[in-house]
Amino acid sequence: MRRRGVTVLLGALLTALLSIGVLGAPIPYVVLGPGPTVDTLGKENGKEVIQITGRETSTSAGQLRLTTVGVQPSVKLRSAIQGWFSADEAVVPRELVYPPGESREEVEERNAEDFEASQTSAETAALRELGYPVQVVVKTVAADGPAASALRPGDVLTSVDGQPVPLATRLTELIRAKPAGTALEIGYTRGGVATTATVTSREQDGRPRIGVEIEQQQPHPFTLNIDLEDIGGPSAGLMFALGIVDKLTPADLTGGKIIAGTGTIDDSGQVGPIGGIAQKLVGAKDAGARAFLVPAANCAEAVRNPQSGLPLLKVGSLDEALTALETLRAGGQPTRC
Repeated sequence: MRRRGVTVLLGALLTALLSIGVLGAPIPYVVLGPGPTVDTLGKENGKEVIQITGRETSTSAGQLRLTTVGVQPSVKLRSAIQGWFSADEAVVPRELVYPPGESREEVEERNAEDFEASQTSAETAALRELGYPVQVVVKTVAADGPAASALRPGDVLTSVDGQPVPLATRLTELIRAKPAGTALEIGYTRGGVATTATVTSREQDGRPRIGVEIEQQQPHPFTLNIDLEDIGGPSAGLMFALGIVDKLTPADLTGGKIIAGTGTIDDSGQVGPIGGIAQKLVGAKDAGARAFLVPAANCAEAVRNPQSGLPLLKVGSLDEALTALETLRAGGQPTRC
């Protein structure tokens, strides 16, 4: 009996040691959890997140909080098991966050670039909403290109075949909408004088082109800067745009409440889907949010992961987000997911 007891004890000890080894072994998964939230109307690390000089800004009683997802990049089986049983976390294959062939540093660098681009698009969309139109300006003209005799650097392109050109992307769409060799009527302004020119597109790299390099300009009589570090990805675009509009208009978009949200945004103000909506909802709830702005394409997932007392407001554009907040301030019921 004594020998059997020692054998059982040794077996249990060996099993425990093996279990510890297995539980401590790394696995090809990452754990997603609620990340920090940031008030785009407030300060972070002692600095205003949205900085505007040269124009008076308004102050709001509430908050507009962007939401993030925290990523645990190195996961062991023990952490994964905890994540699988957690209501606030998700365990996903590593390649969904860190694609094969890309290092963690490369992914973080791309996320930083996406974050910077989201700020630029948020500024463009917000300022267009406030009445500062984009100008599509000719930067260079190819000497042997189709537009060489018609356009000059500094020309502001306004239309193609009568269709307005509010953004650089729209110019490209209109030119590519017709086959190479099509005579296009290009509207432009030079020295404040509006006129048109006929330019016949030519195929280059398999696509119709007119031989100009363009850039977007958006003149406004103040400076605008977004200063926020240690956050990556494009999903803060909507909340940055709302923050800019709030600061530059008398109305308090928040109605004195904490409003959280997420969503990419493009120059035209369209709101796009994001990842990690379930974790962002948890972060918003923890931050005291009273409503959450959800990209329309994320509504189904958000409804599957509700947070008690946190209404899910469906938005597909900056205009829809502004309307939802206006309705909320008036005591109405905005469109929900």
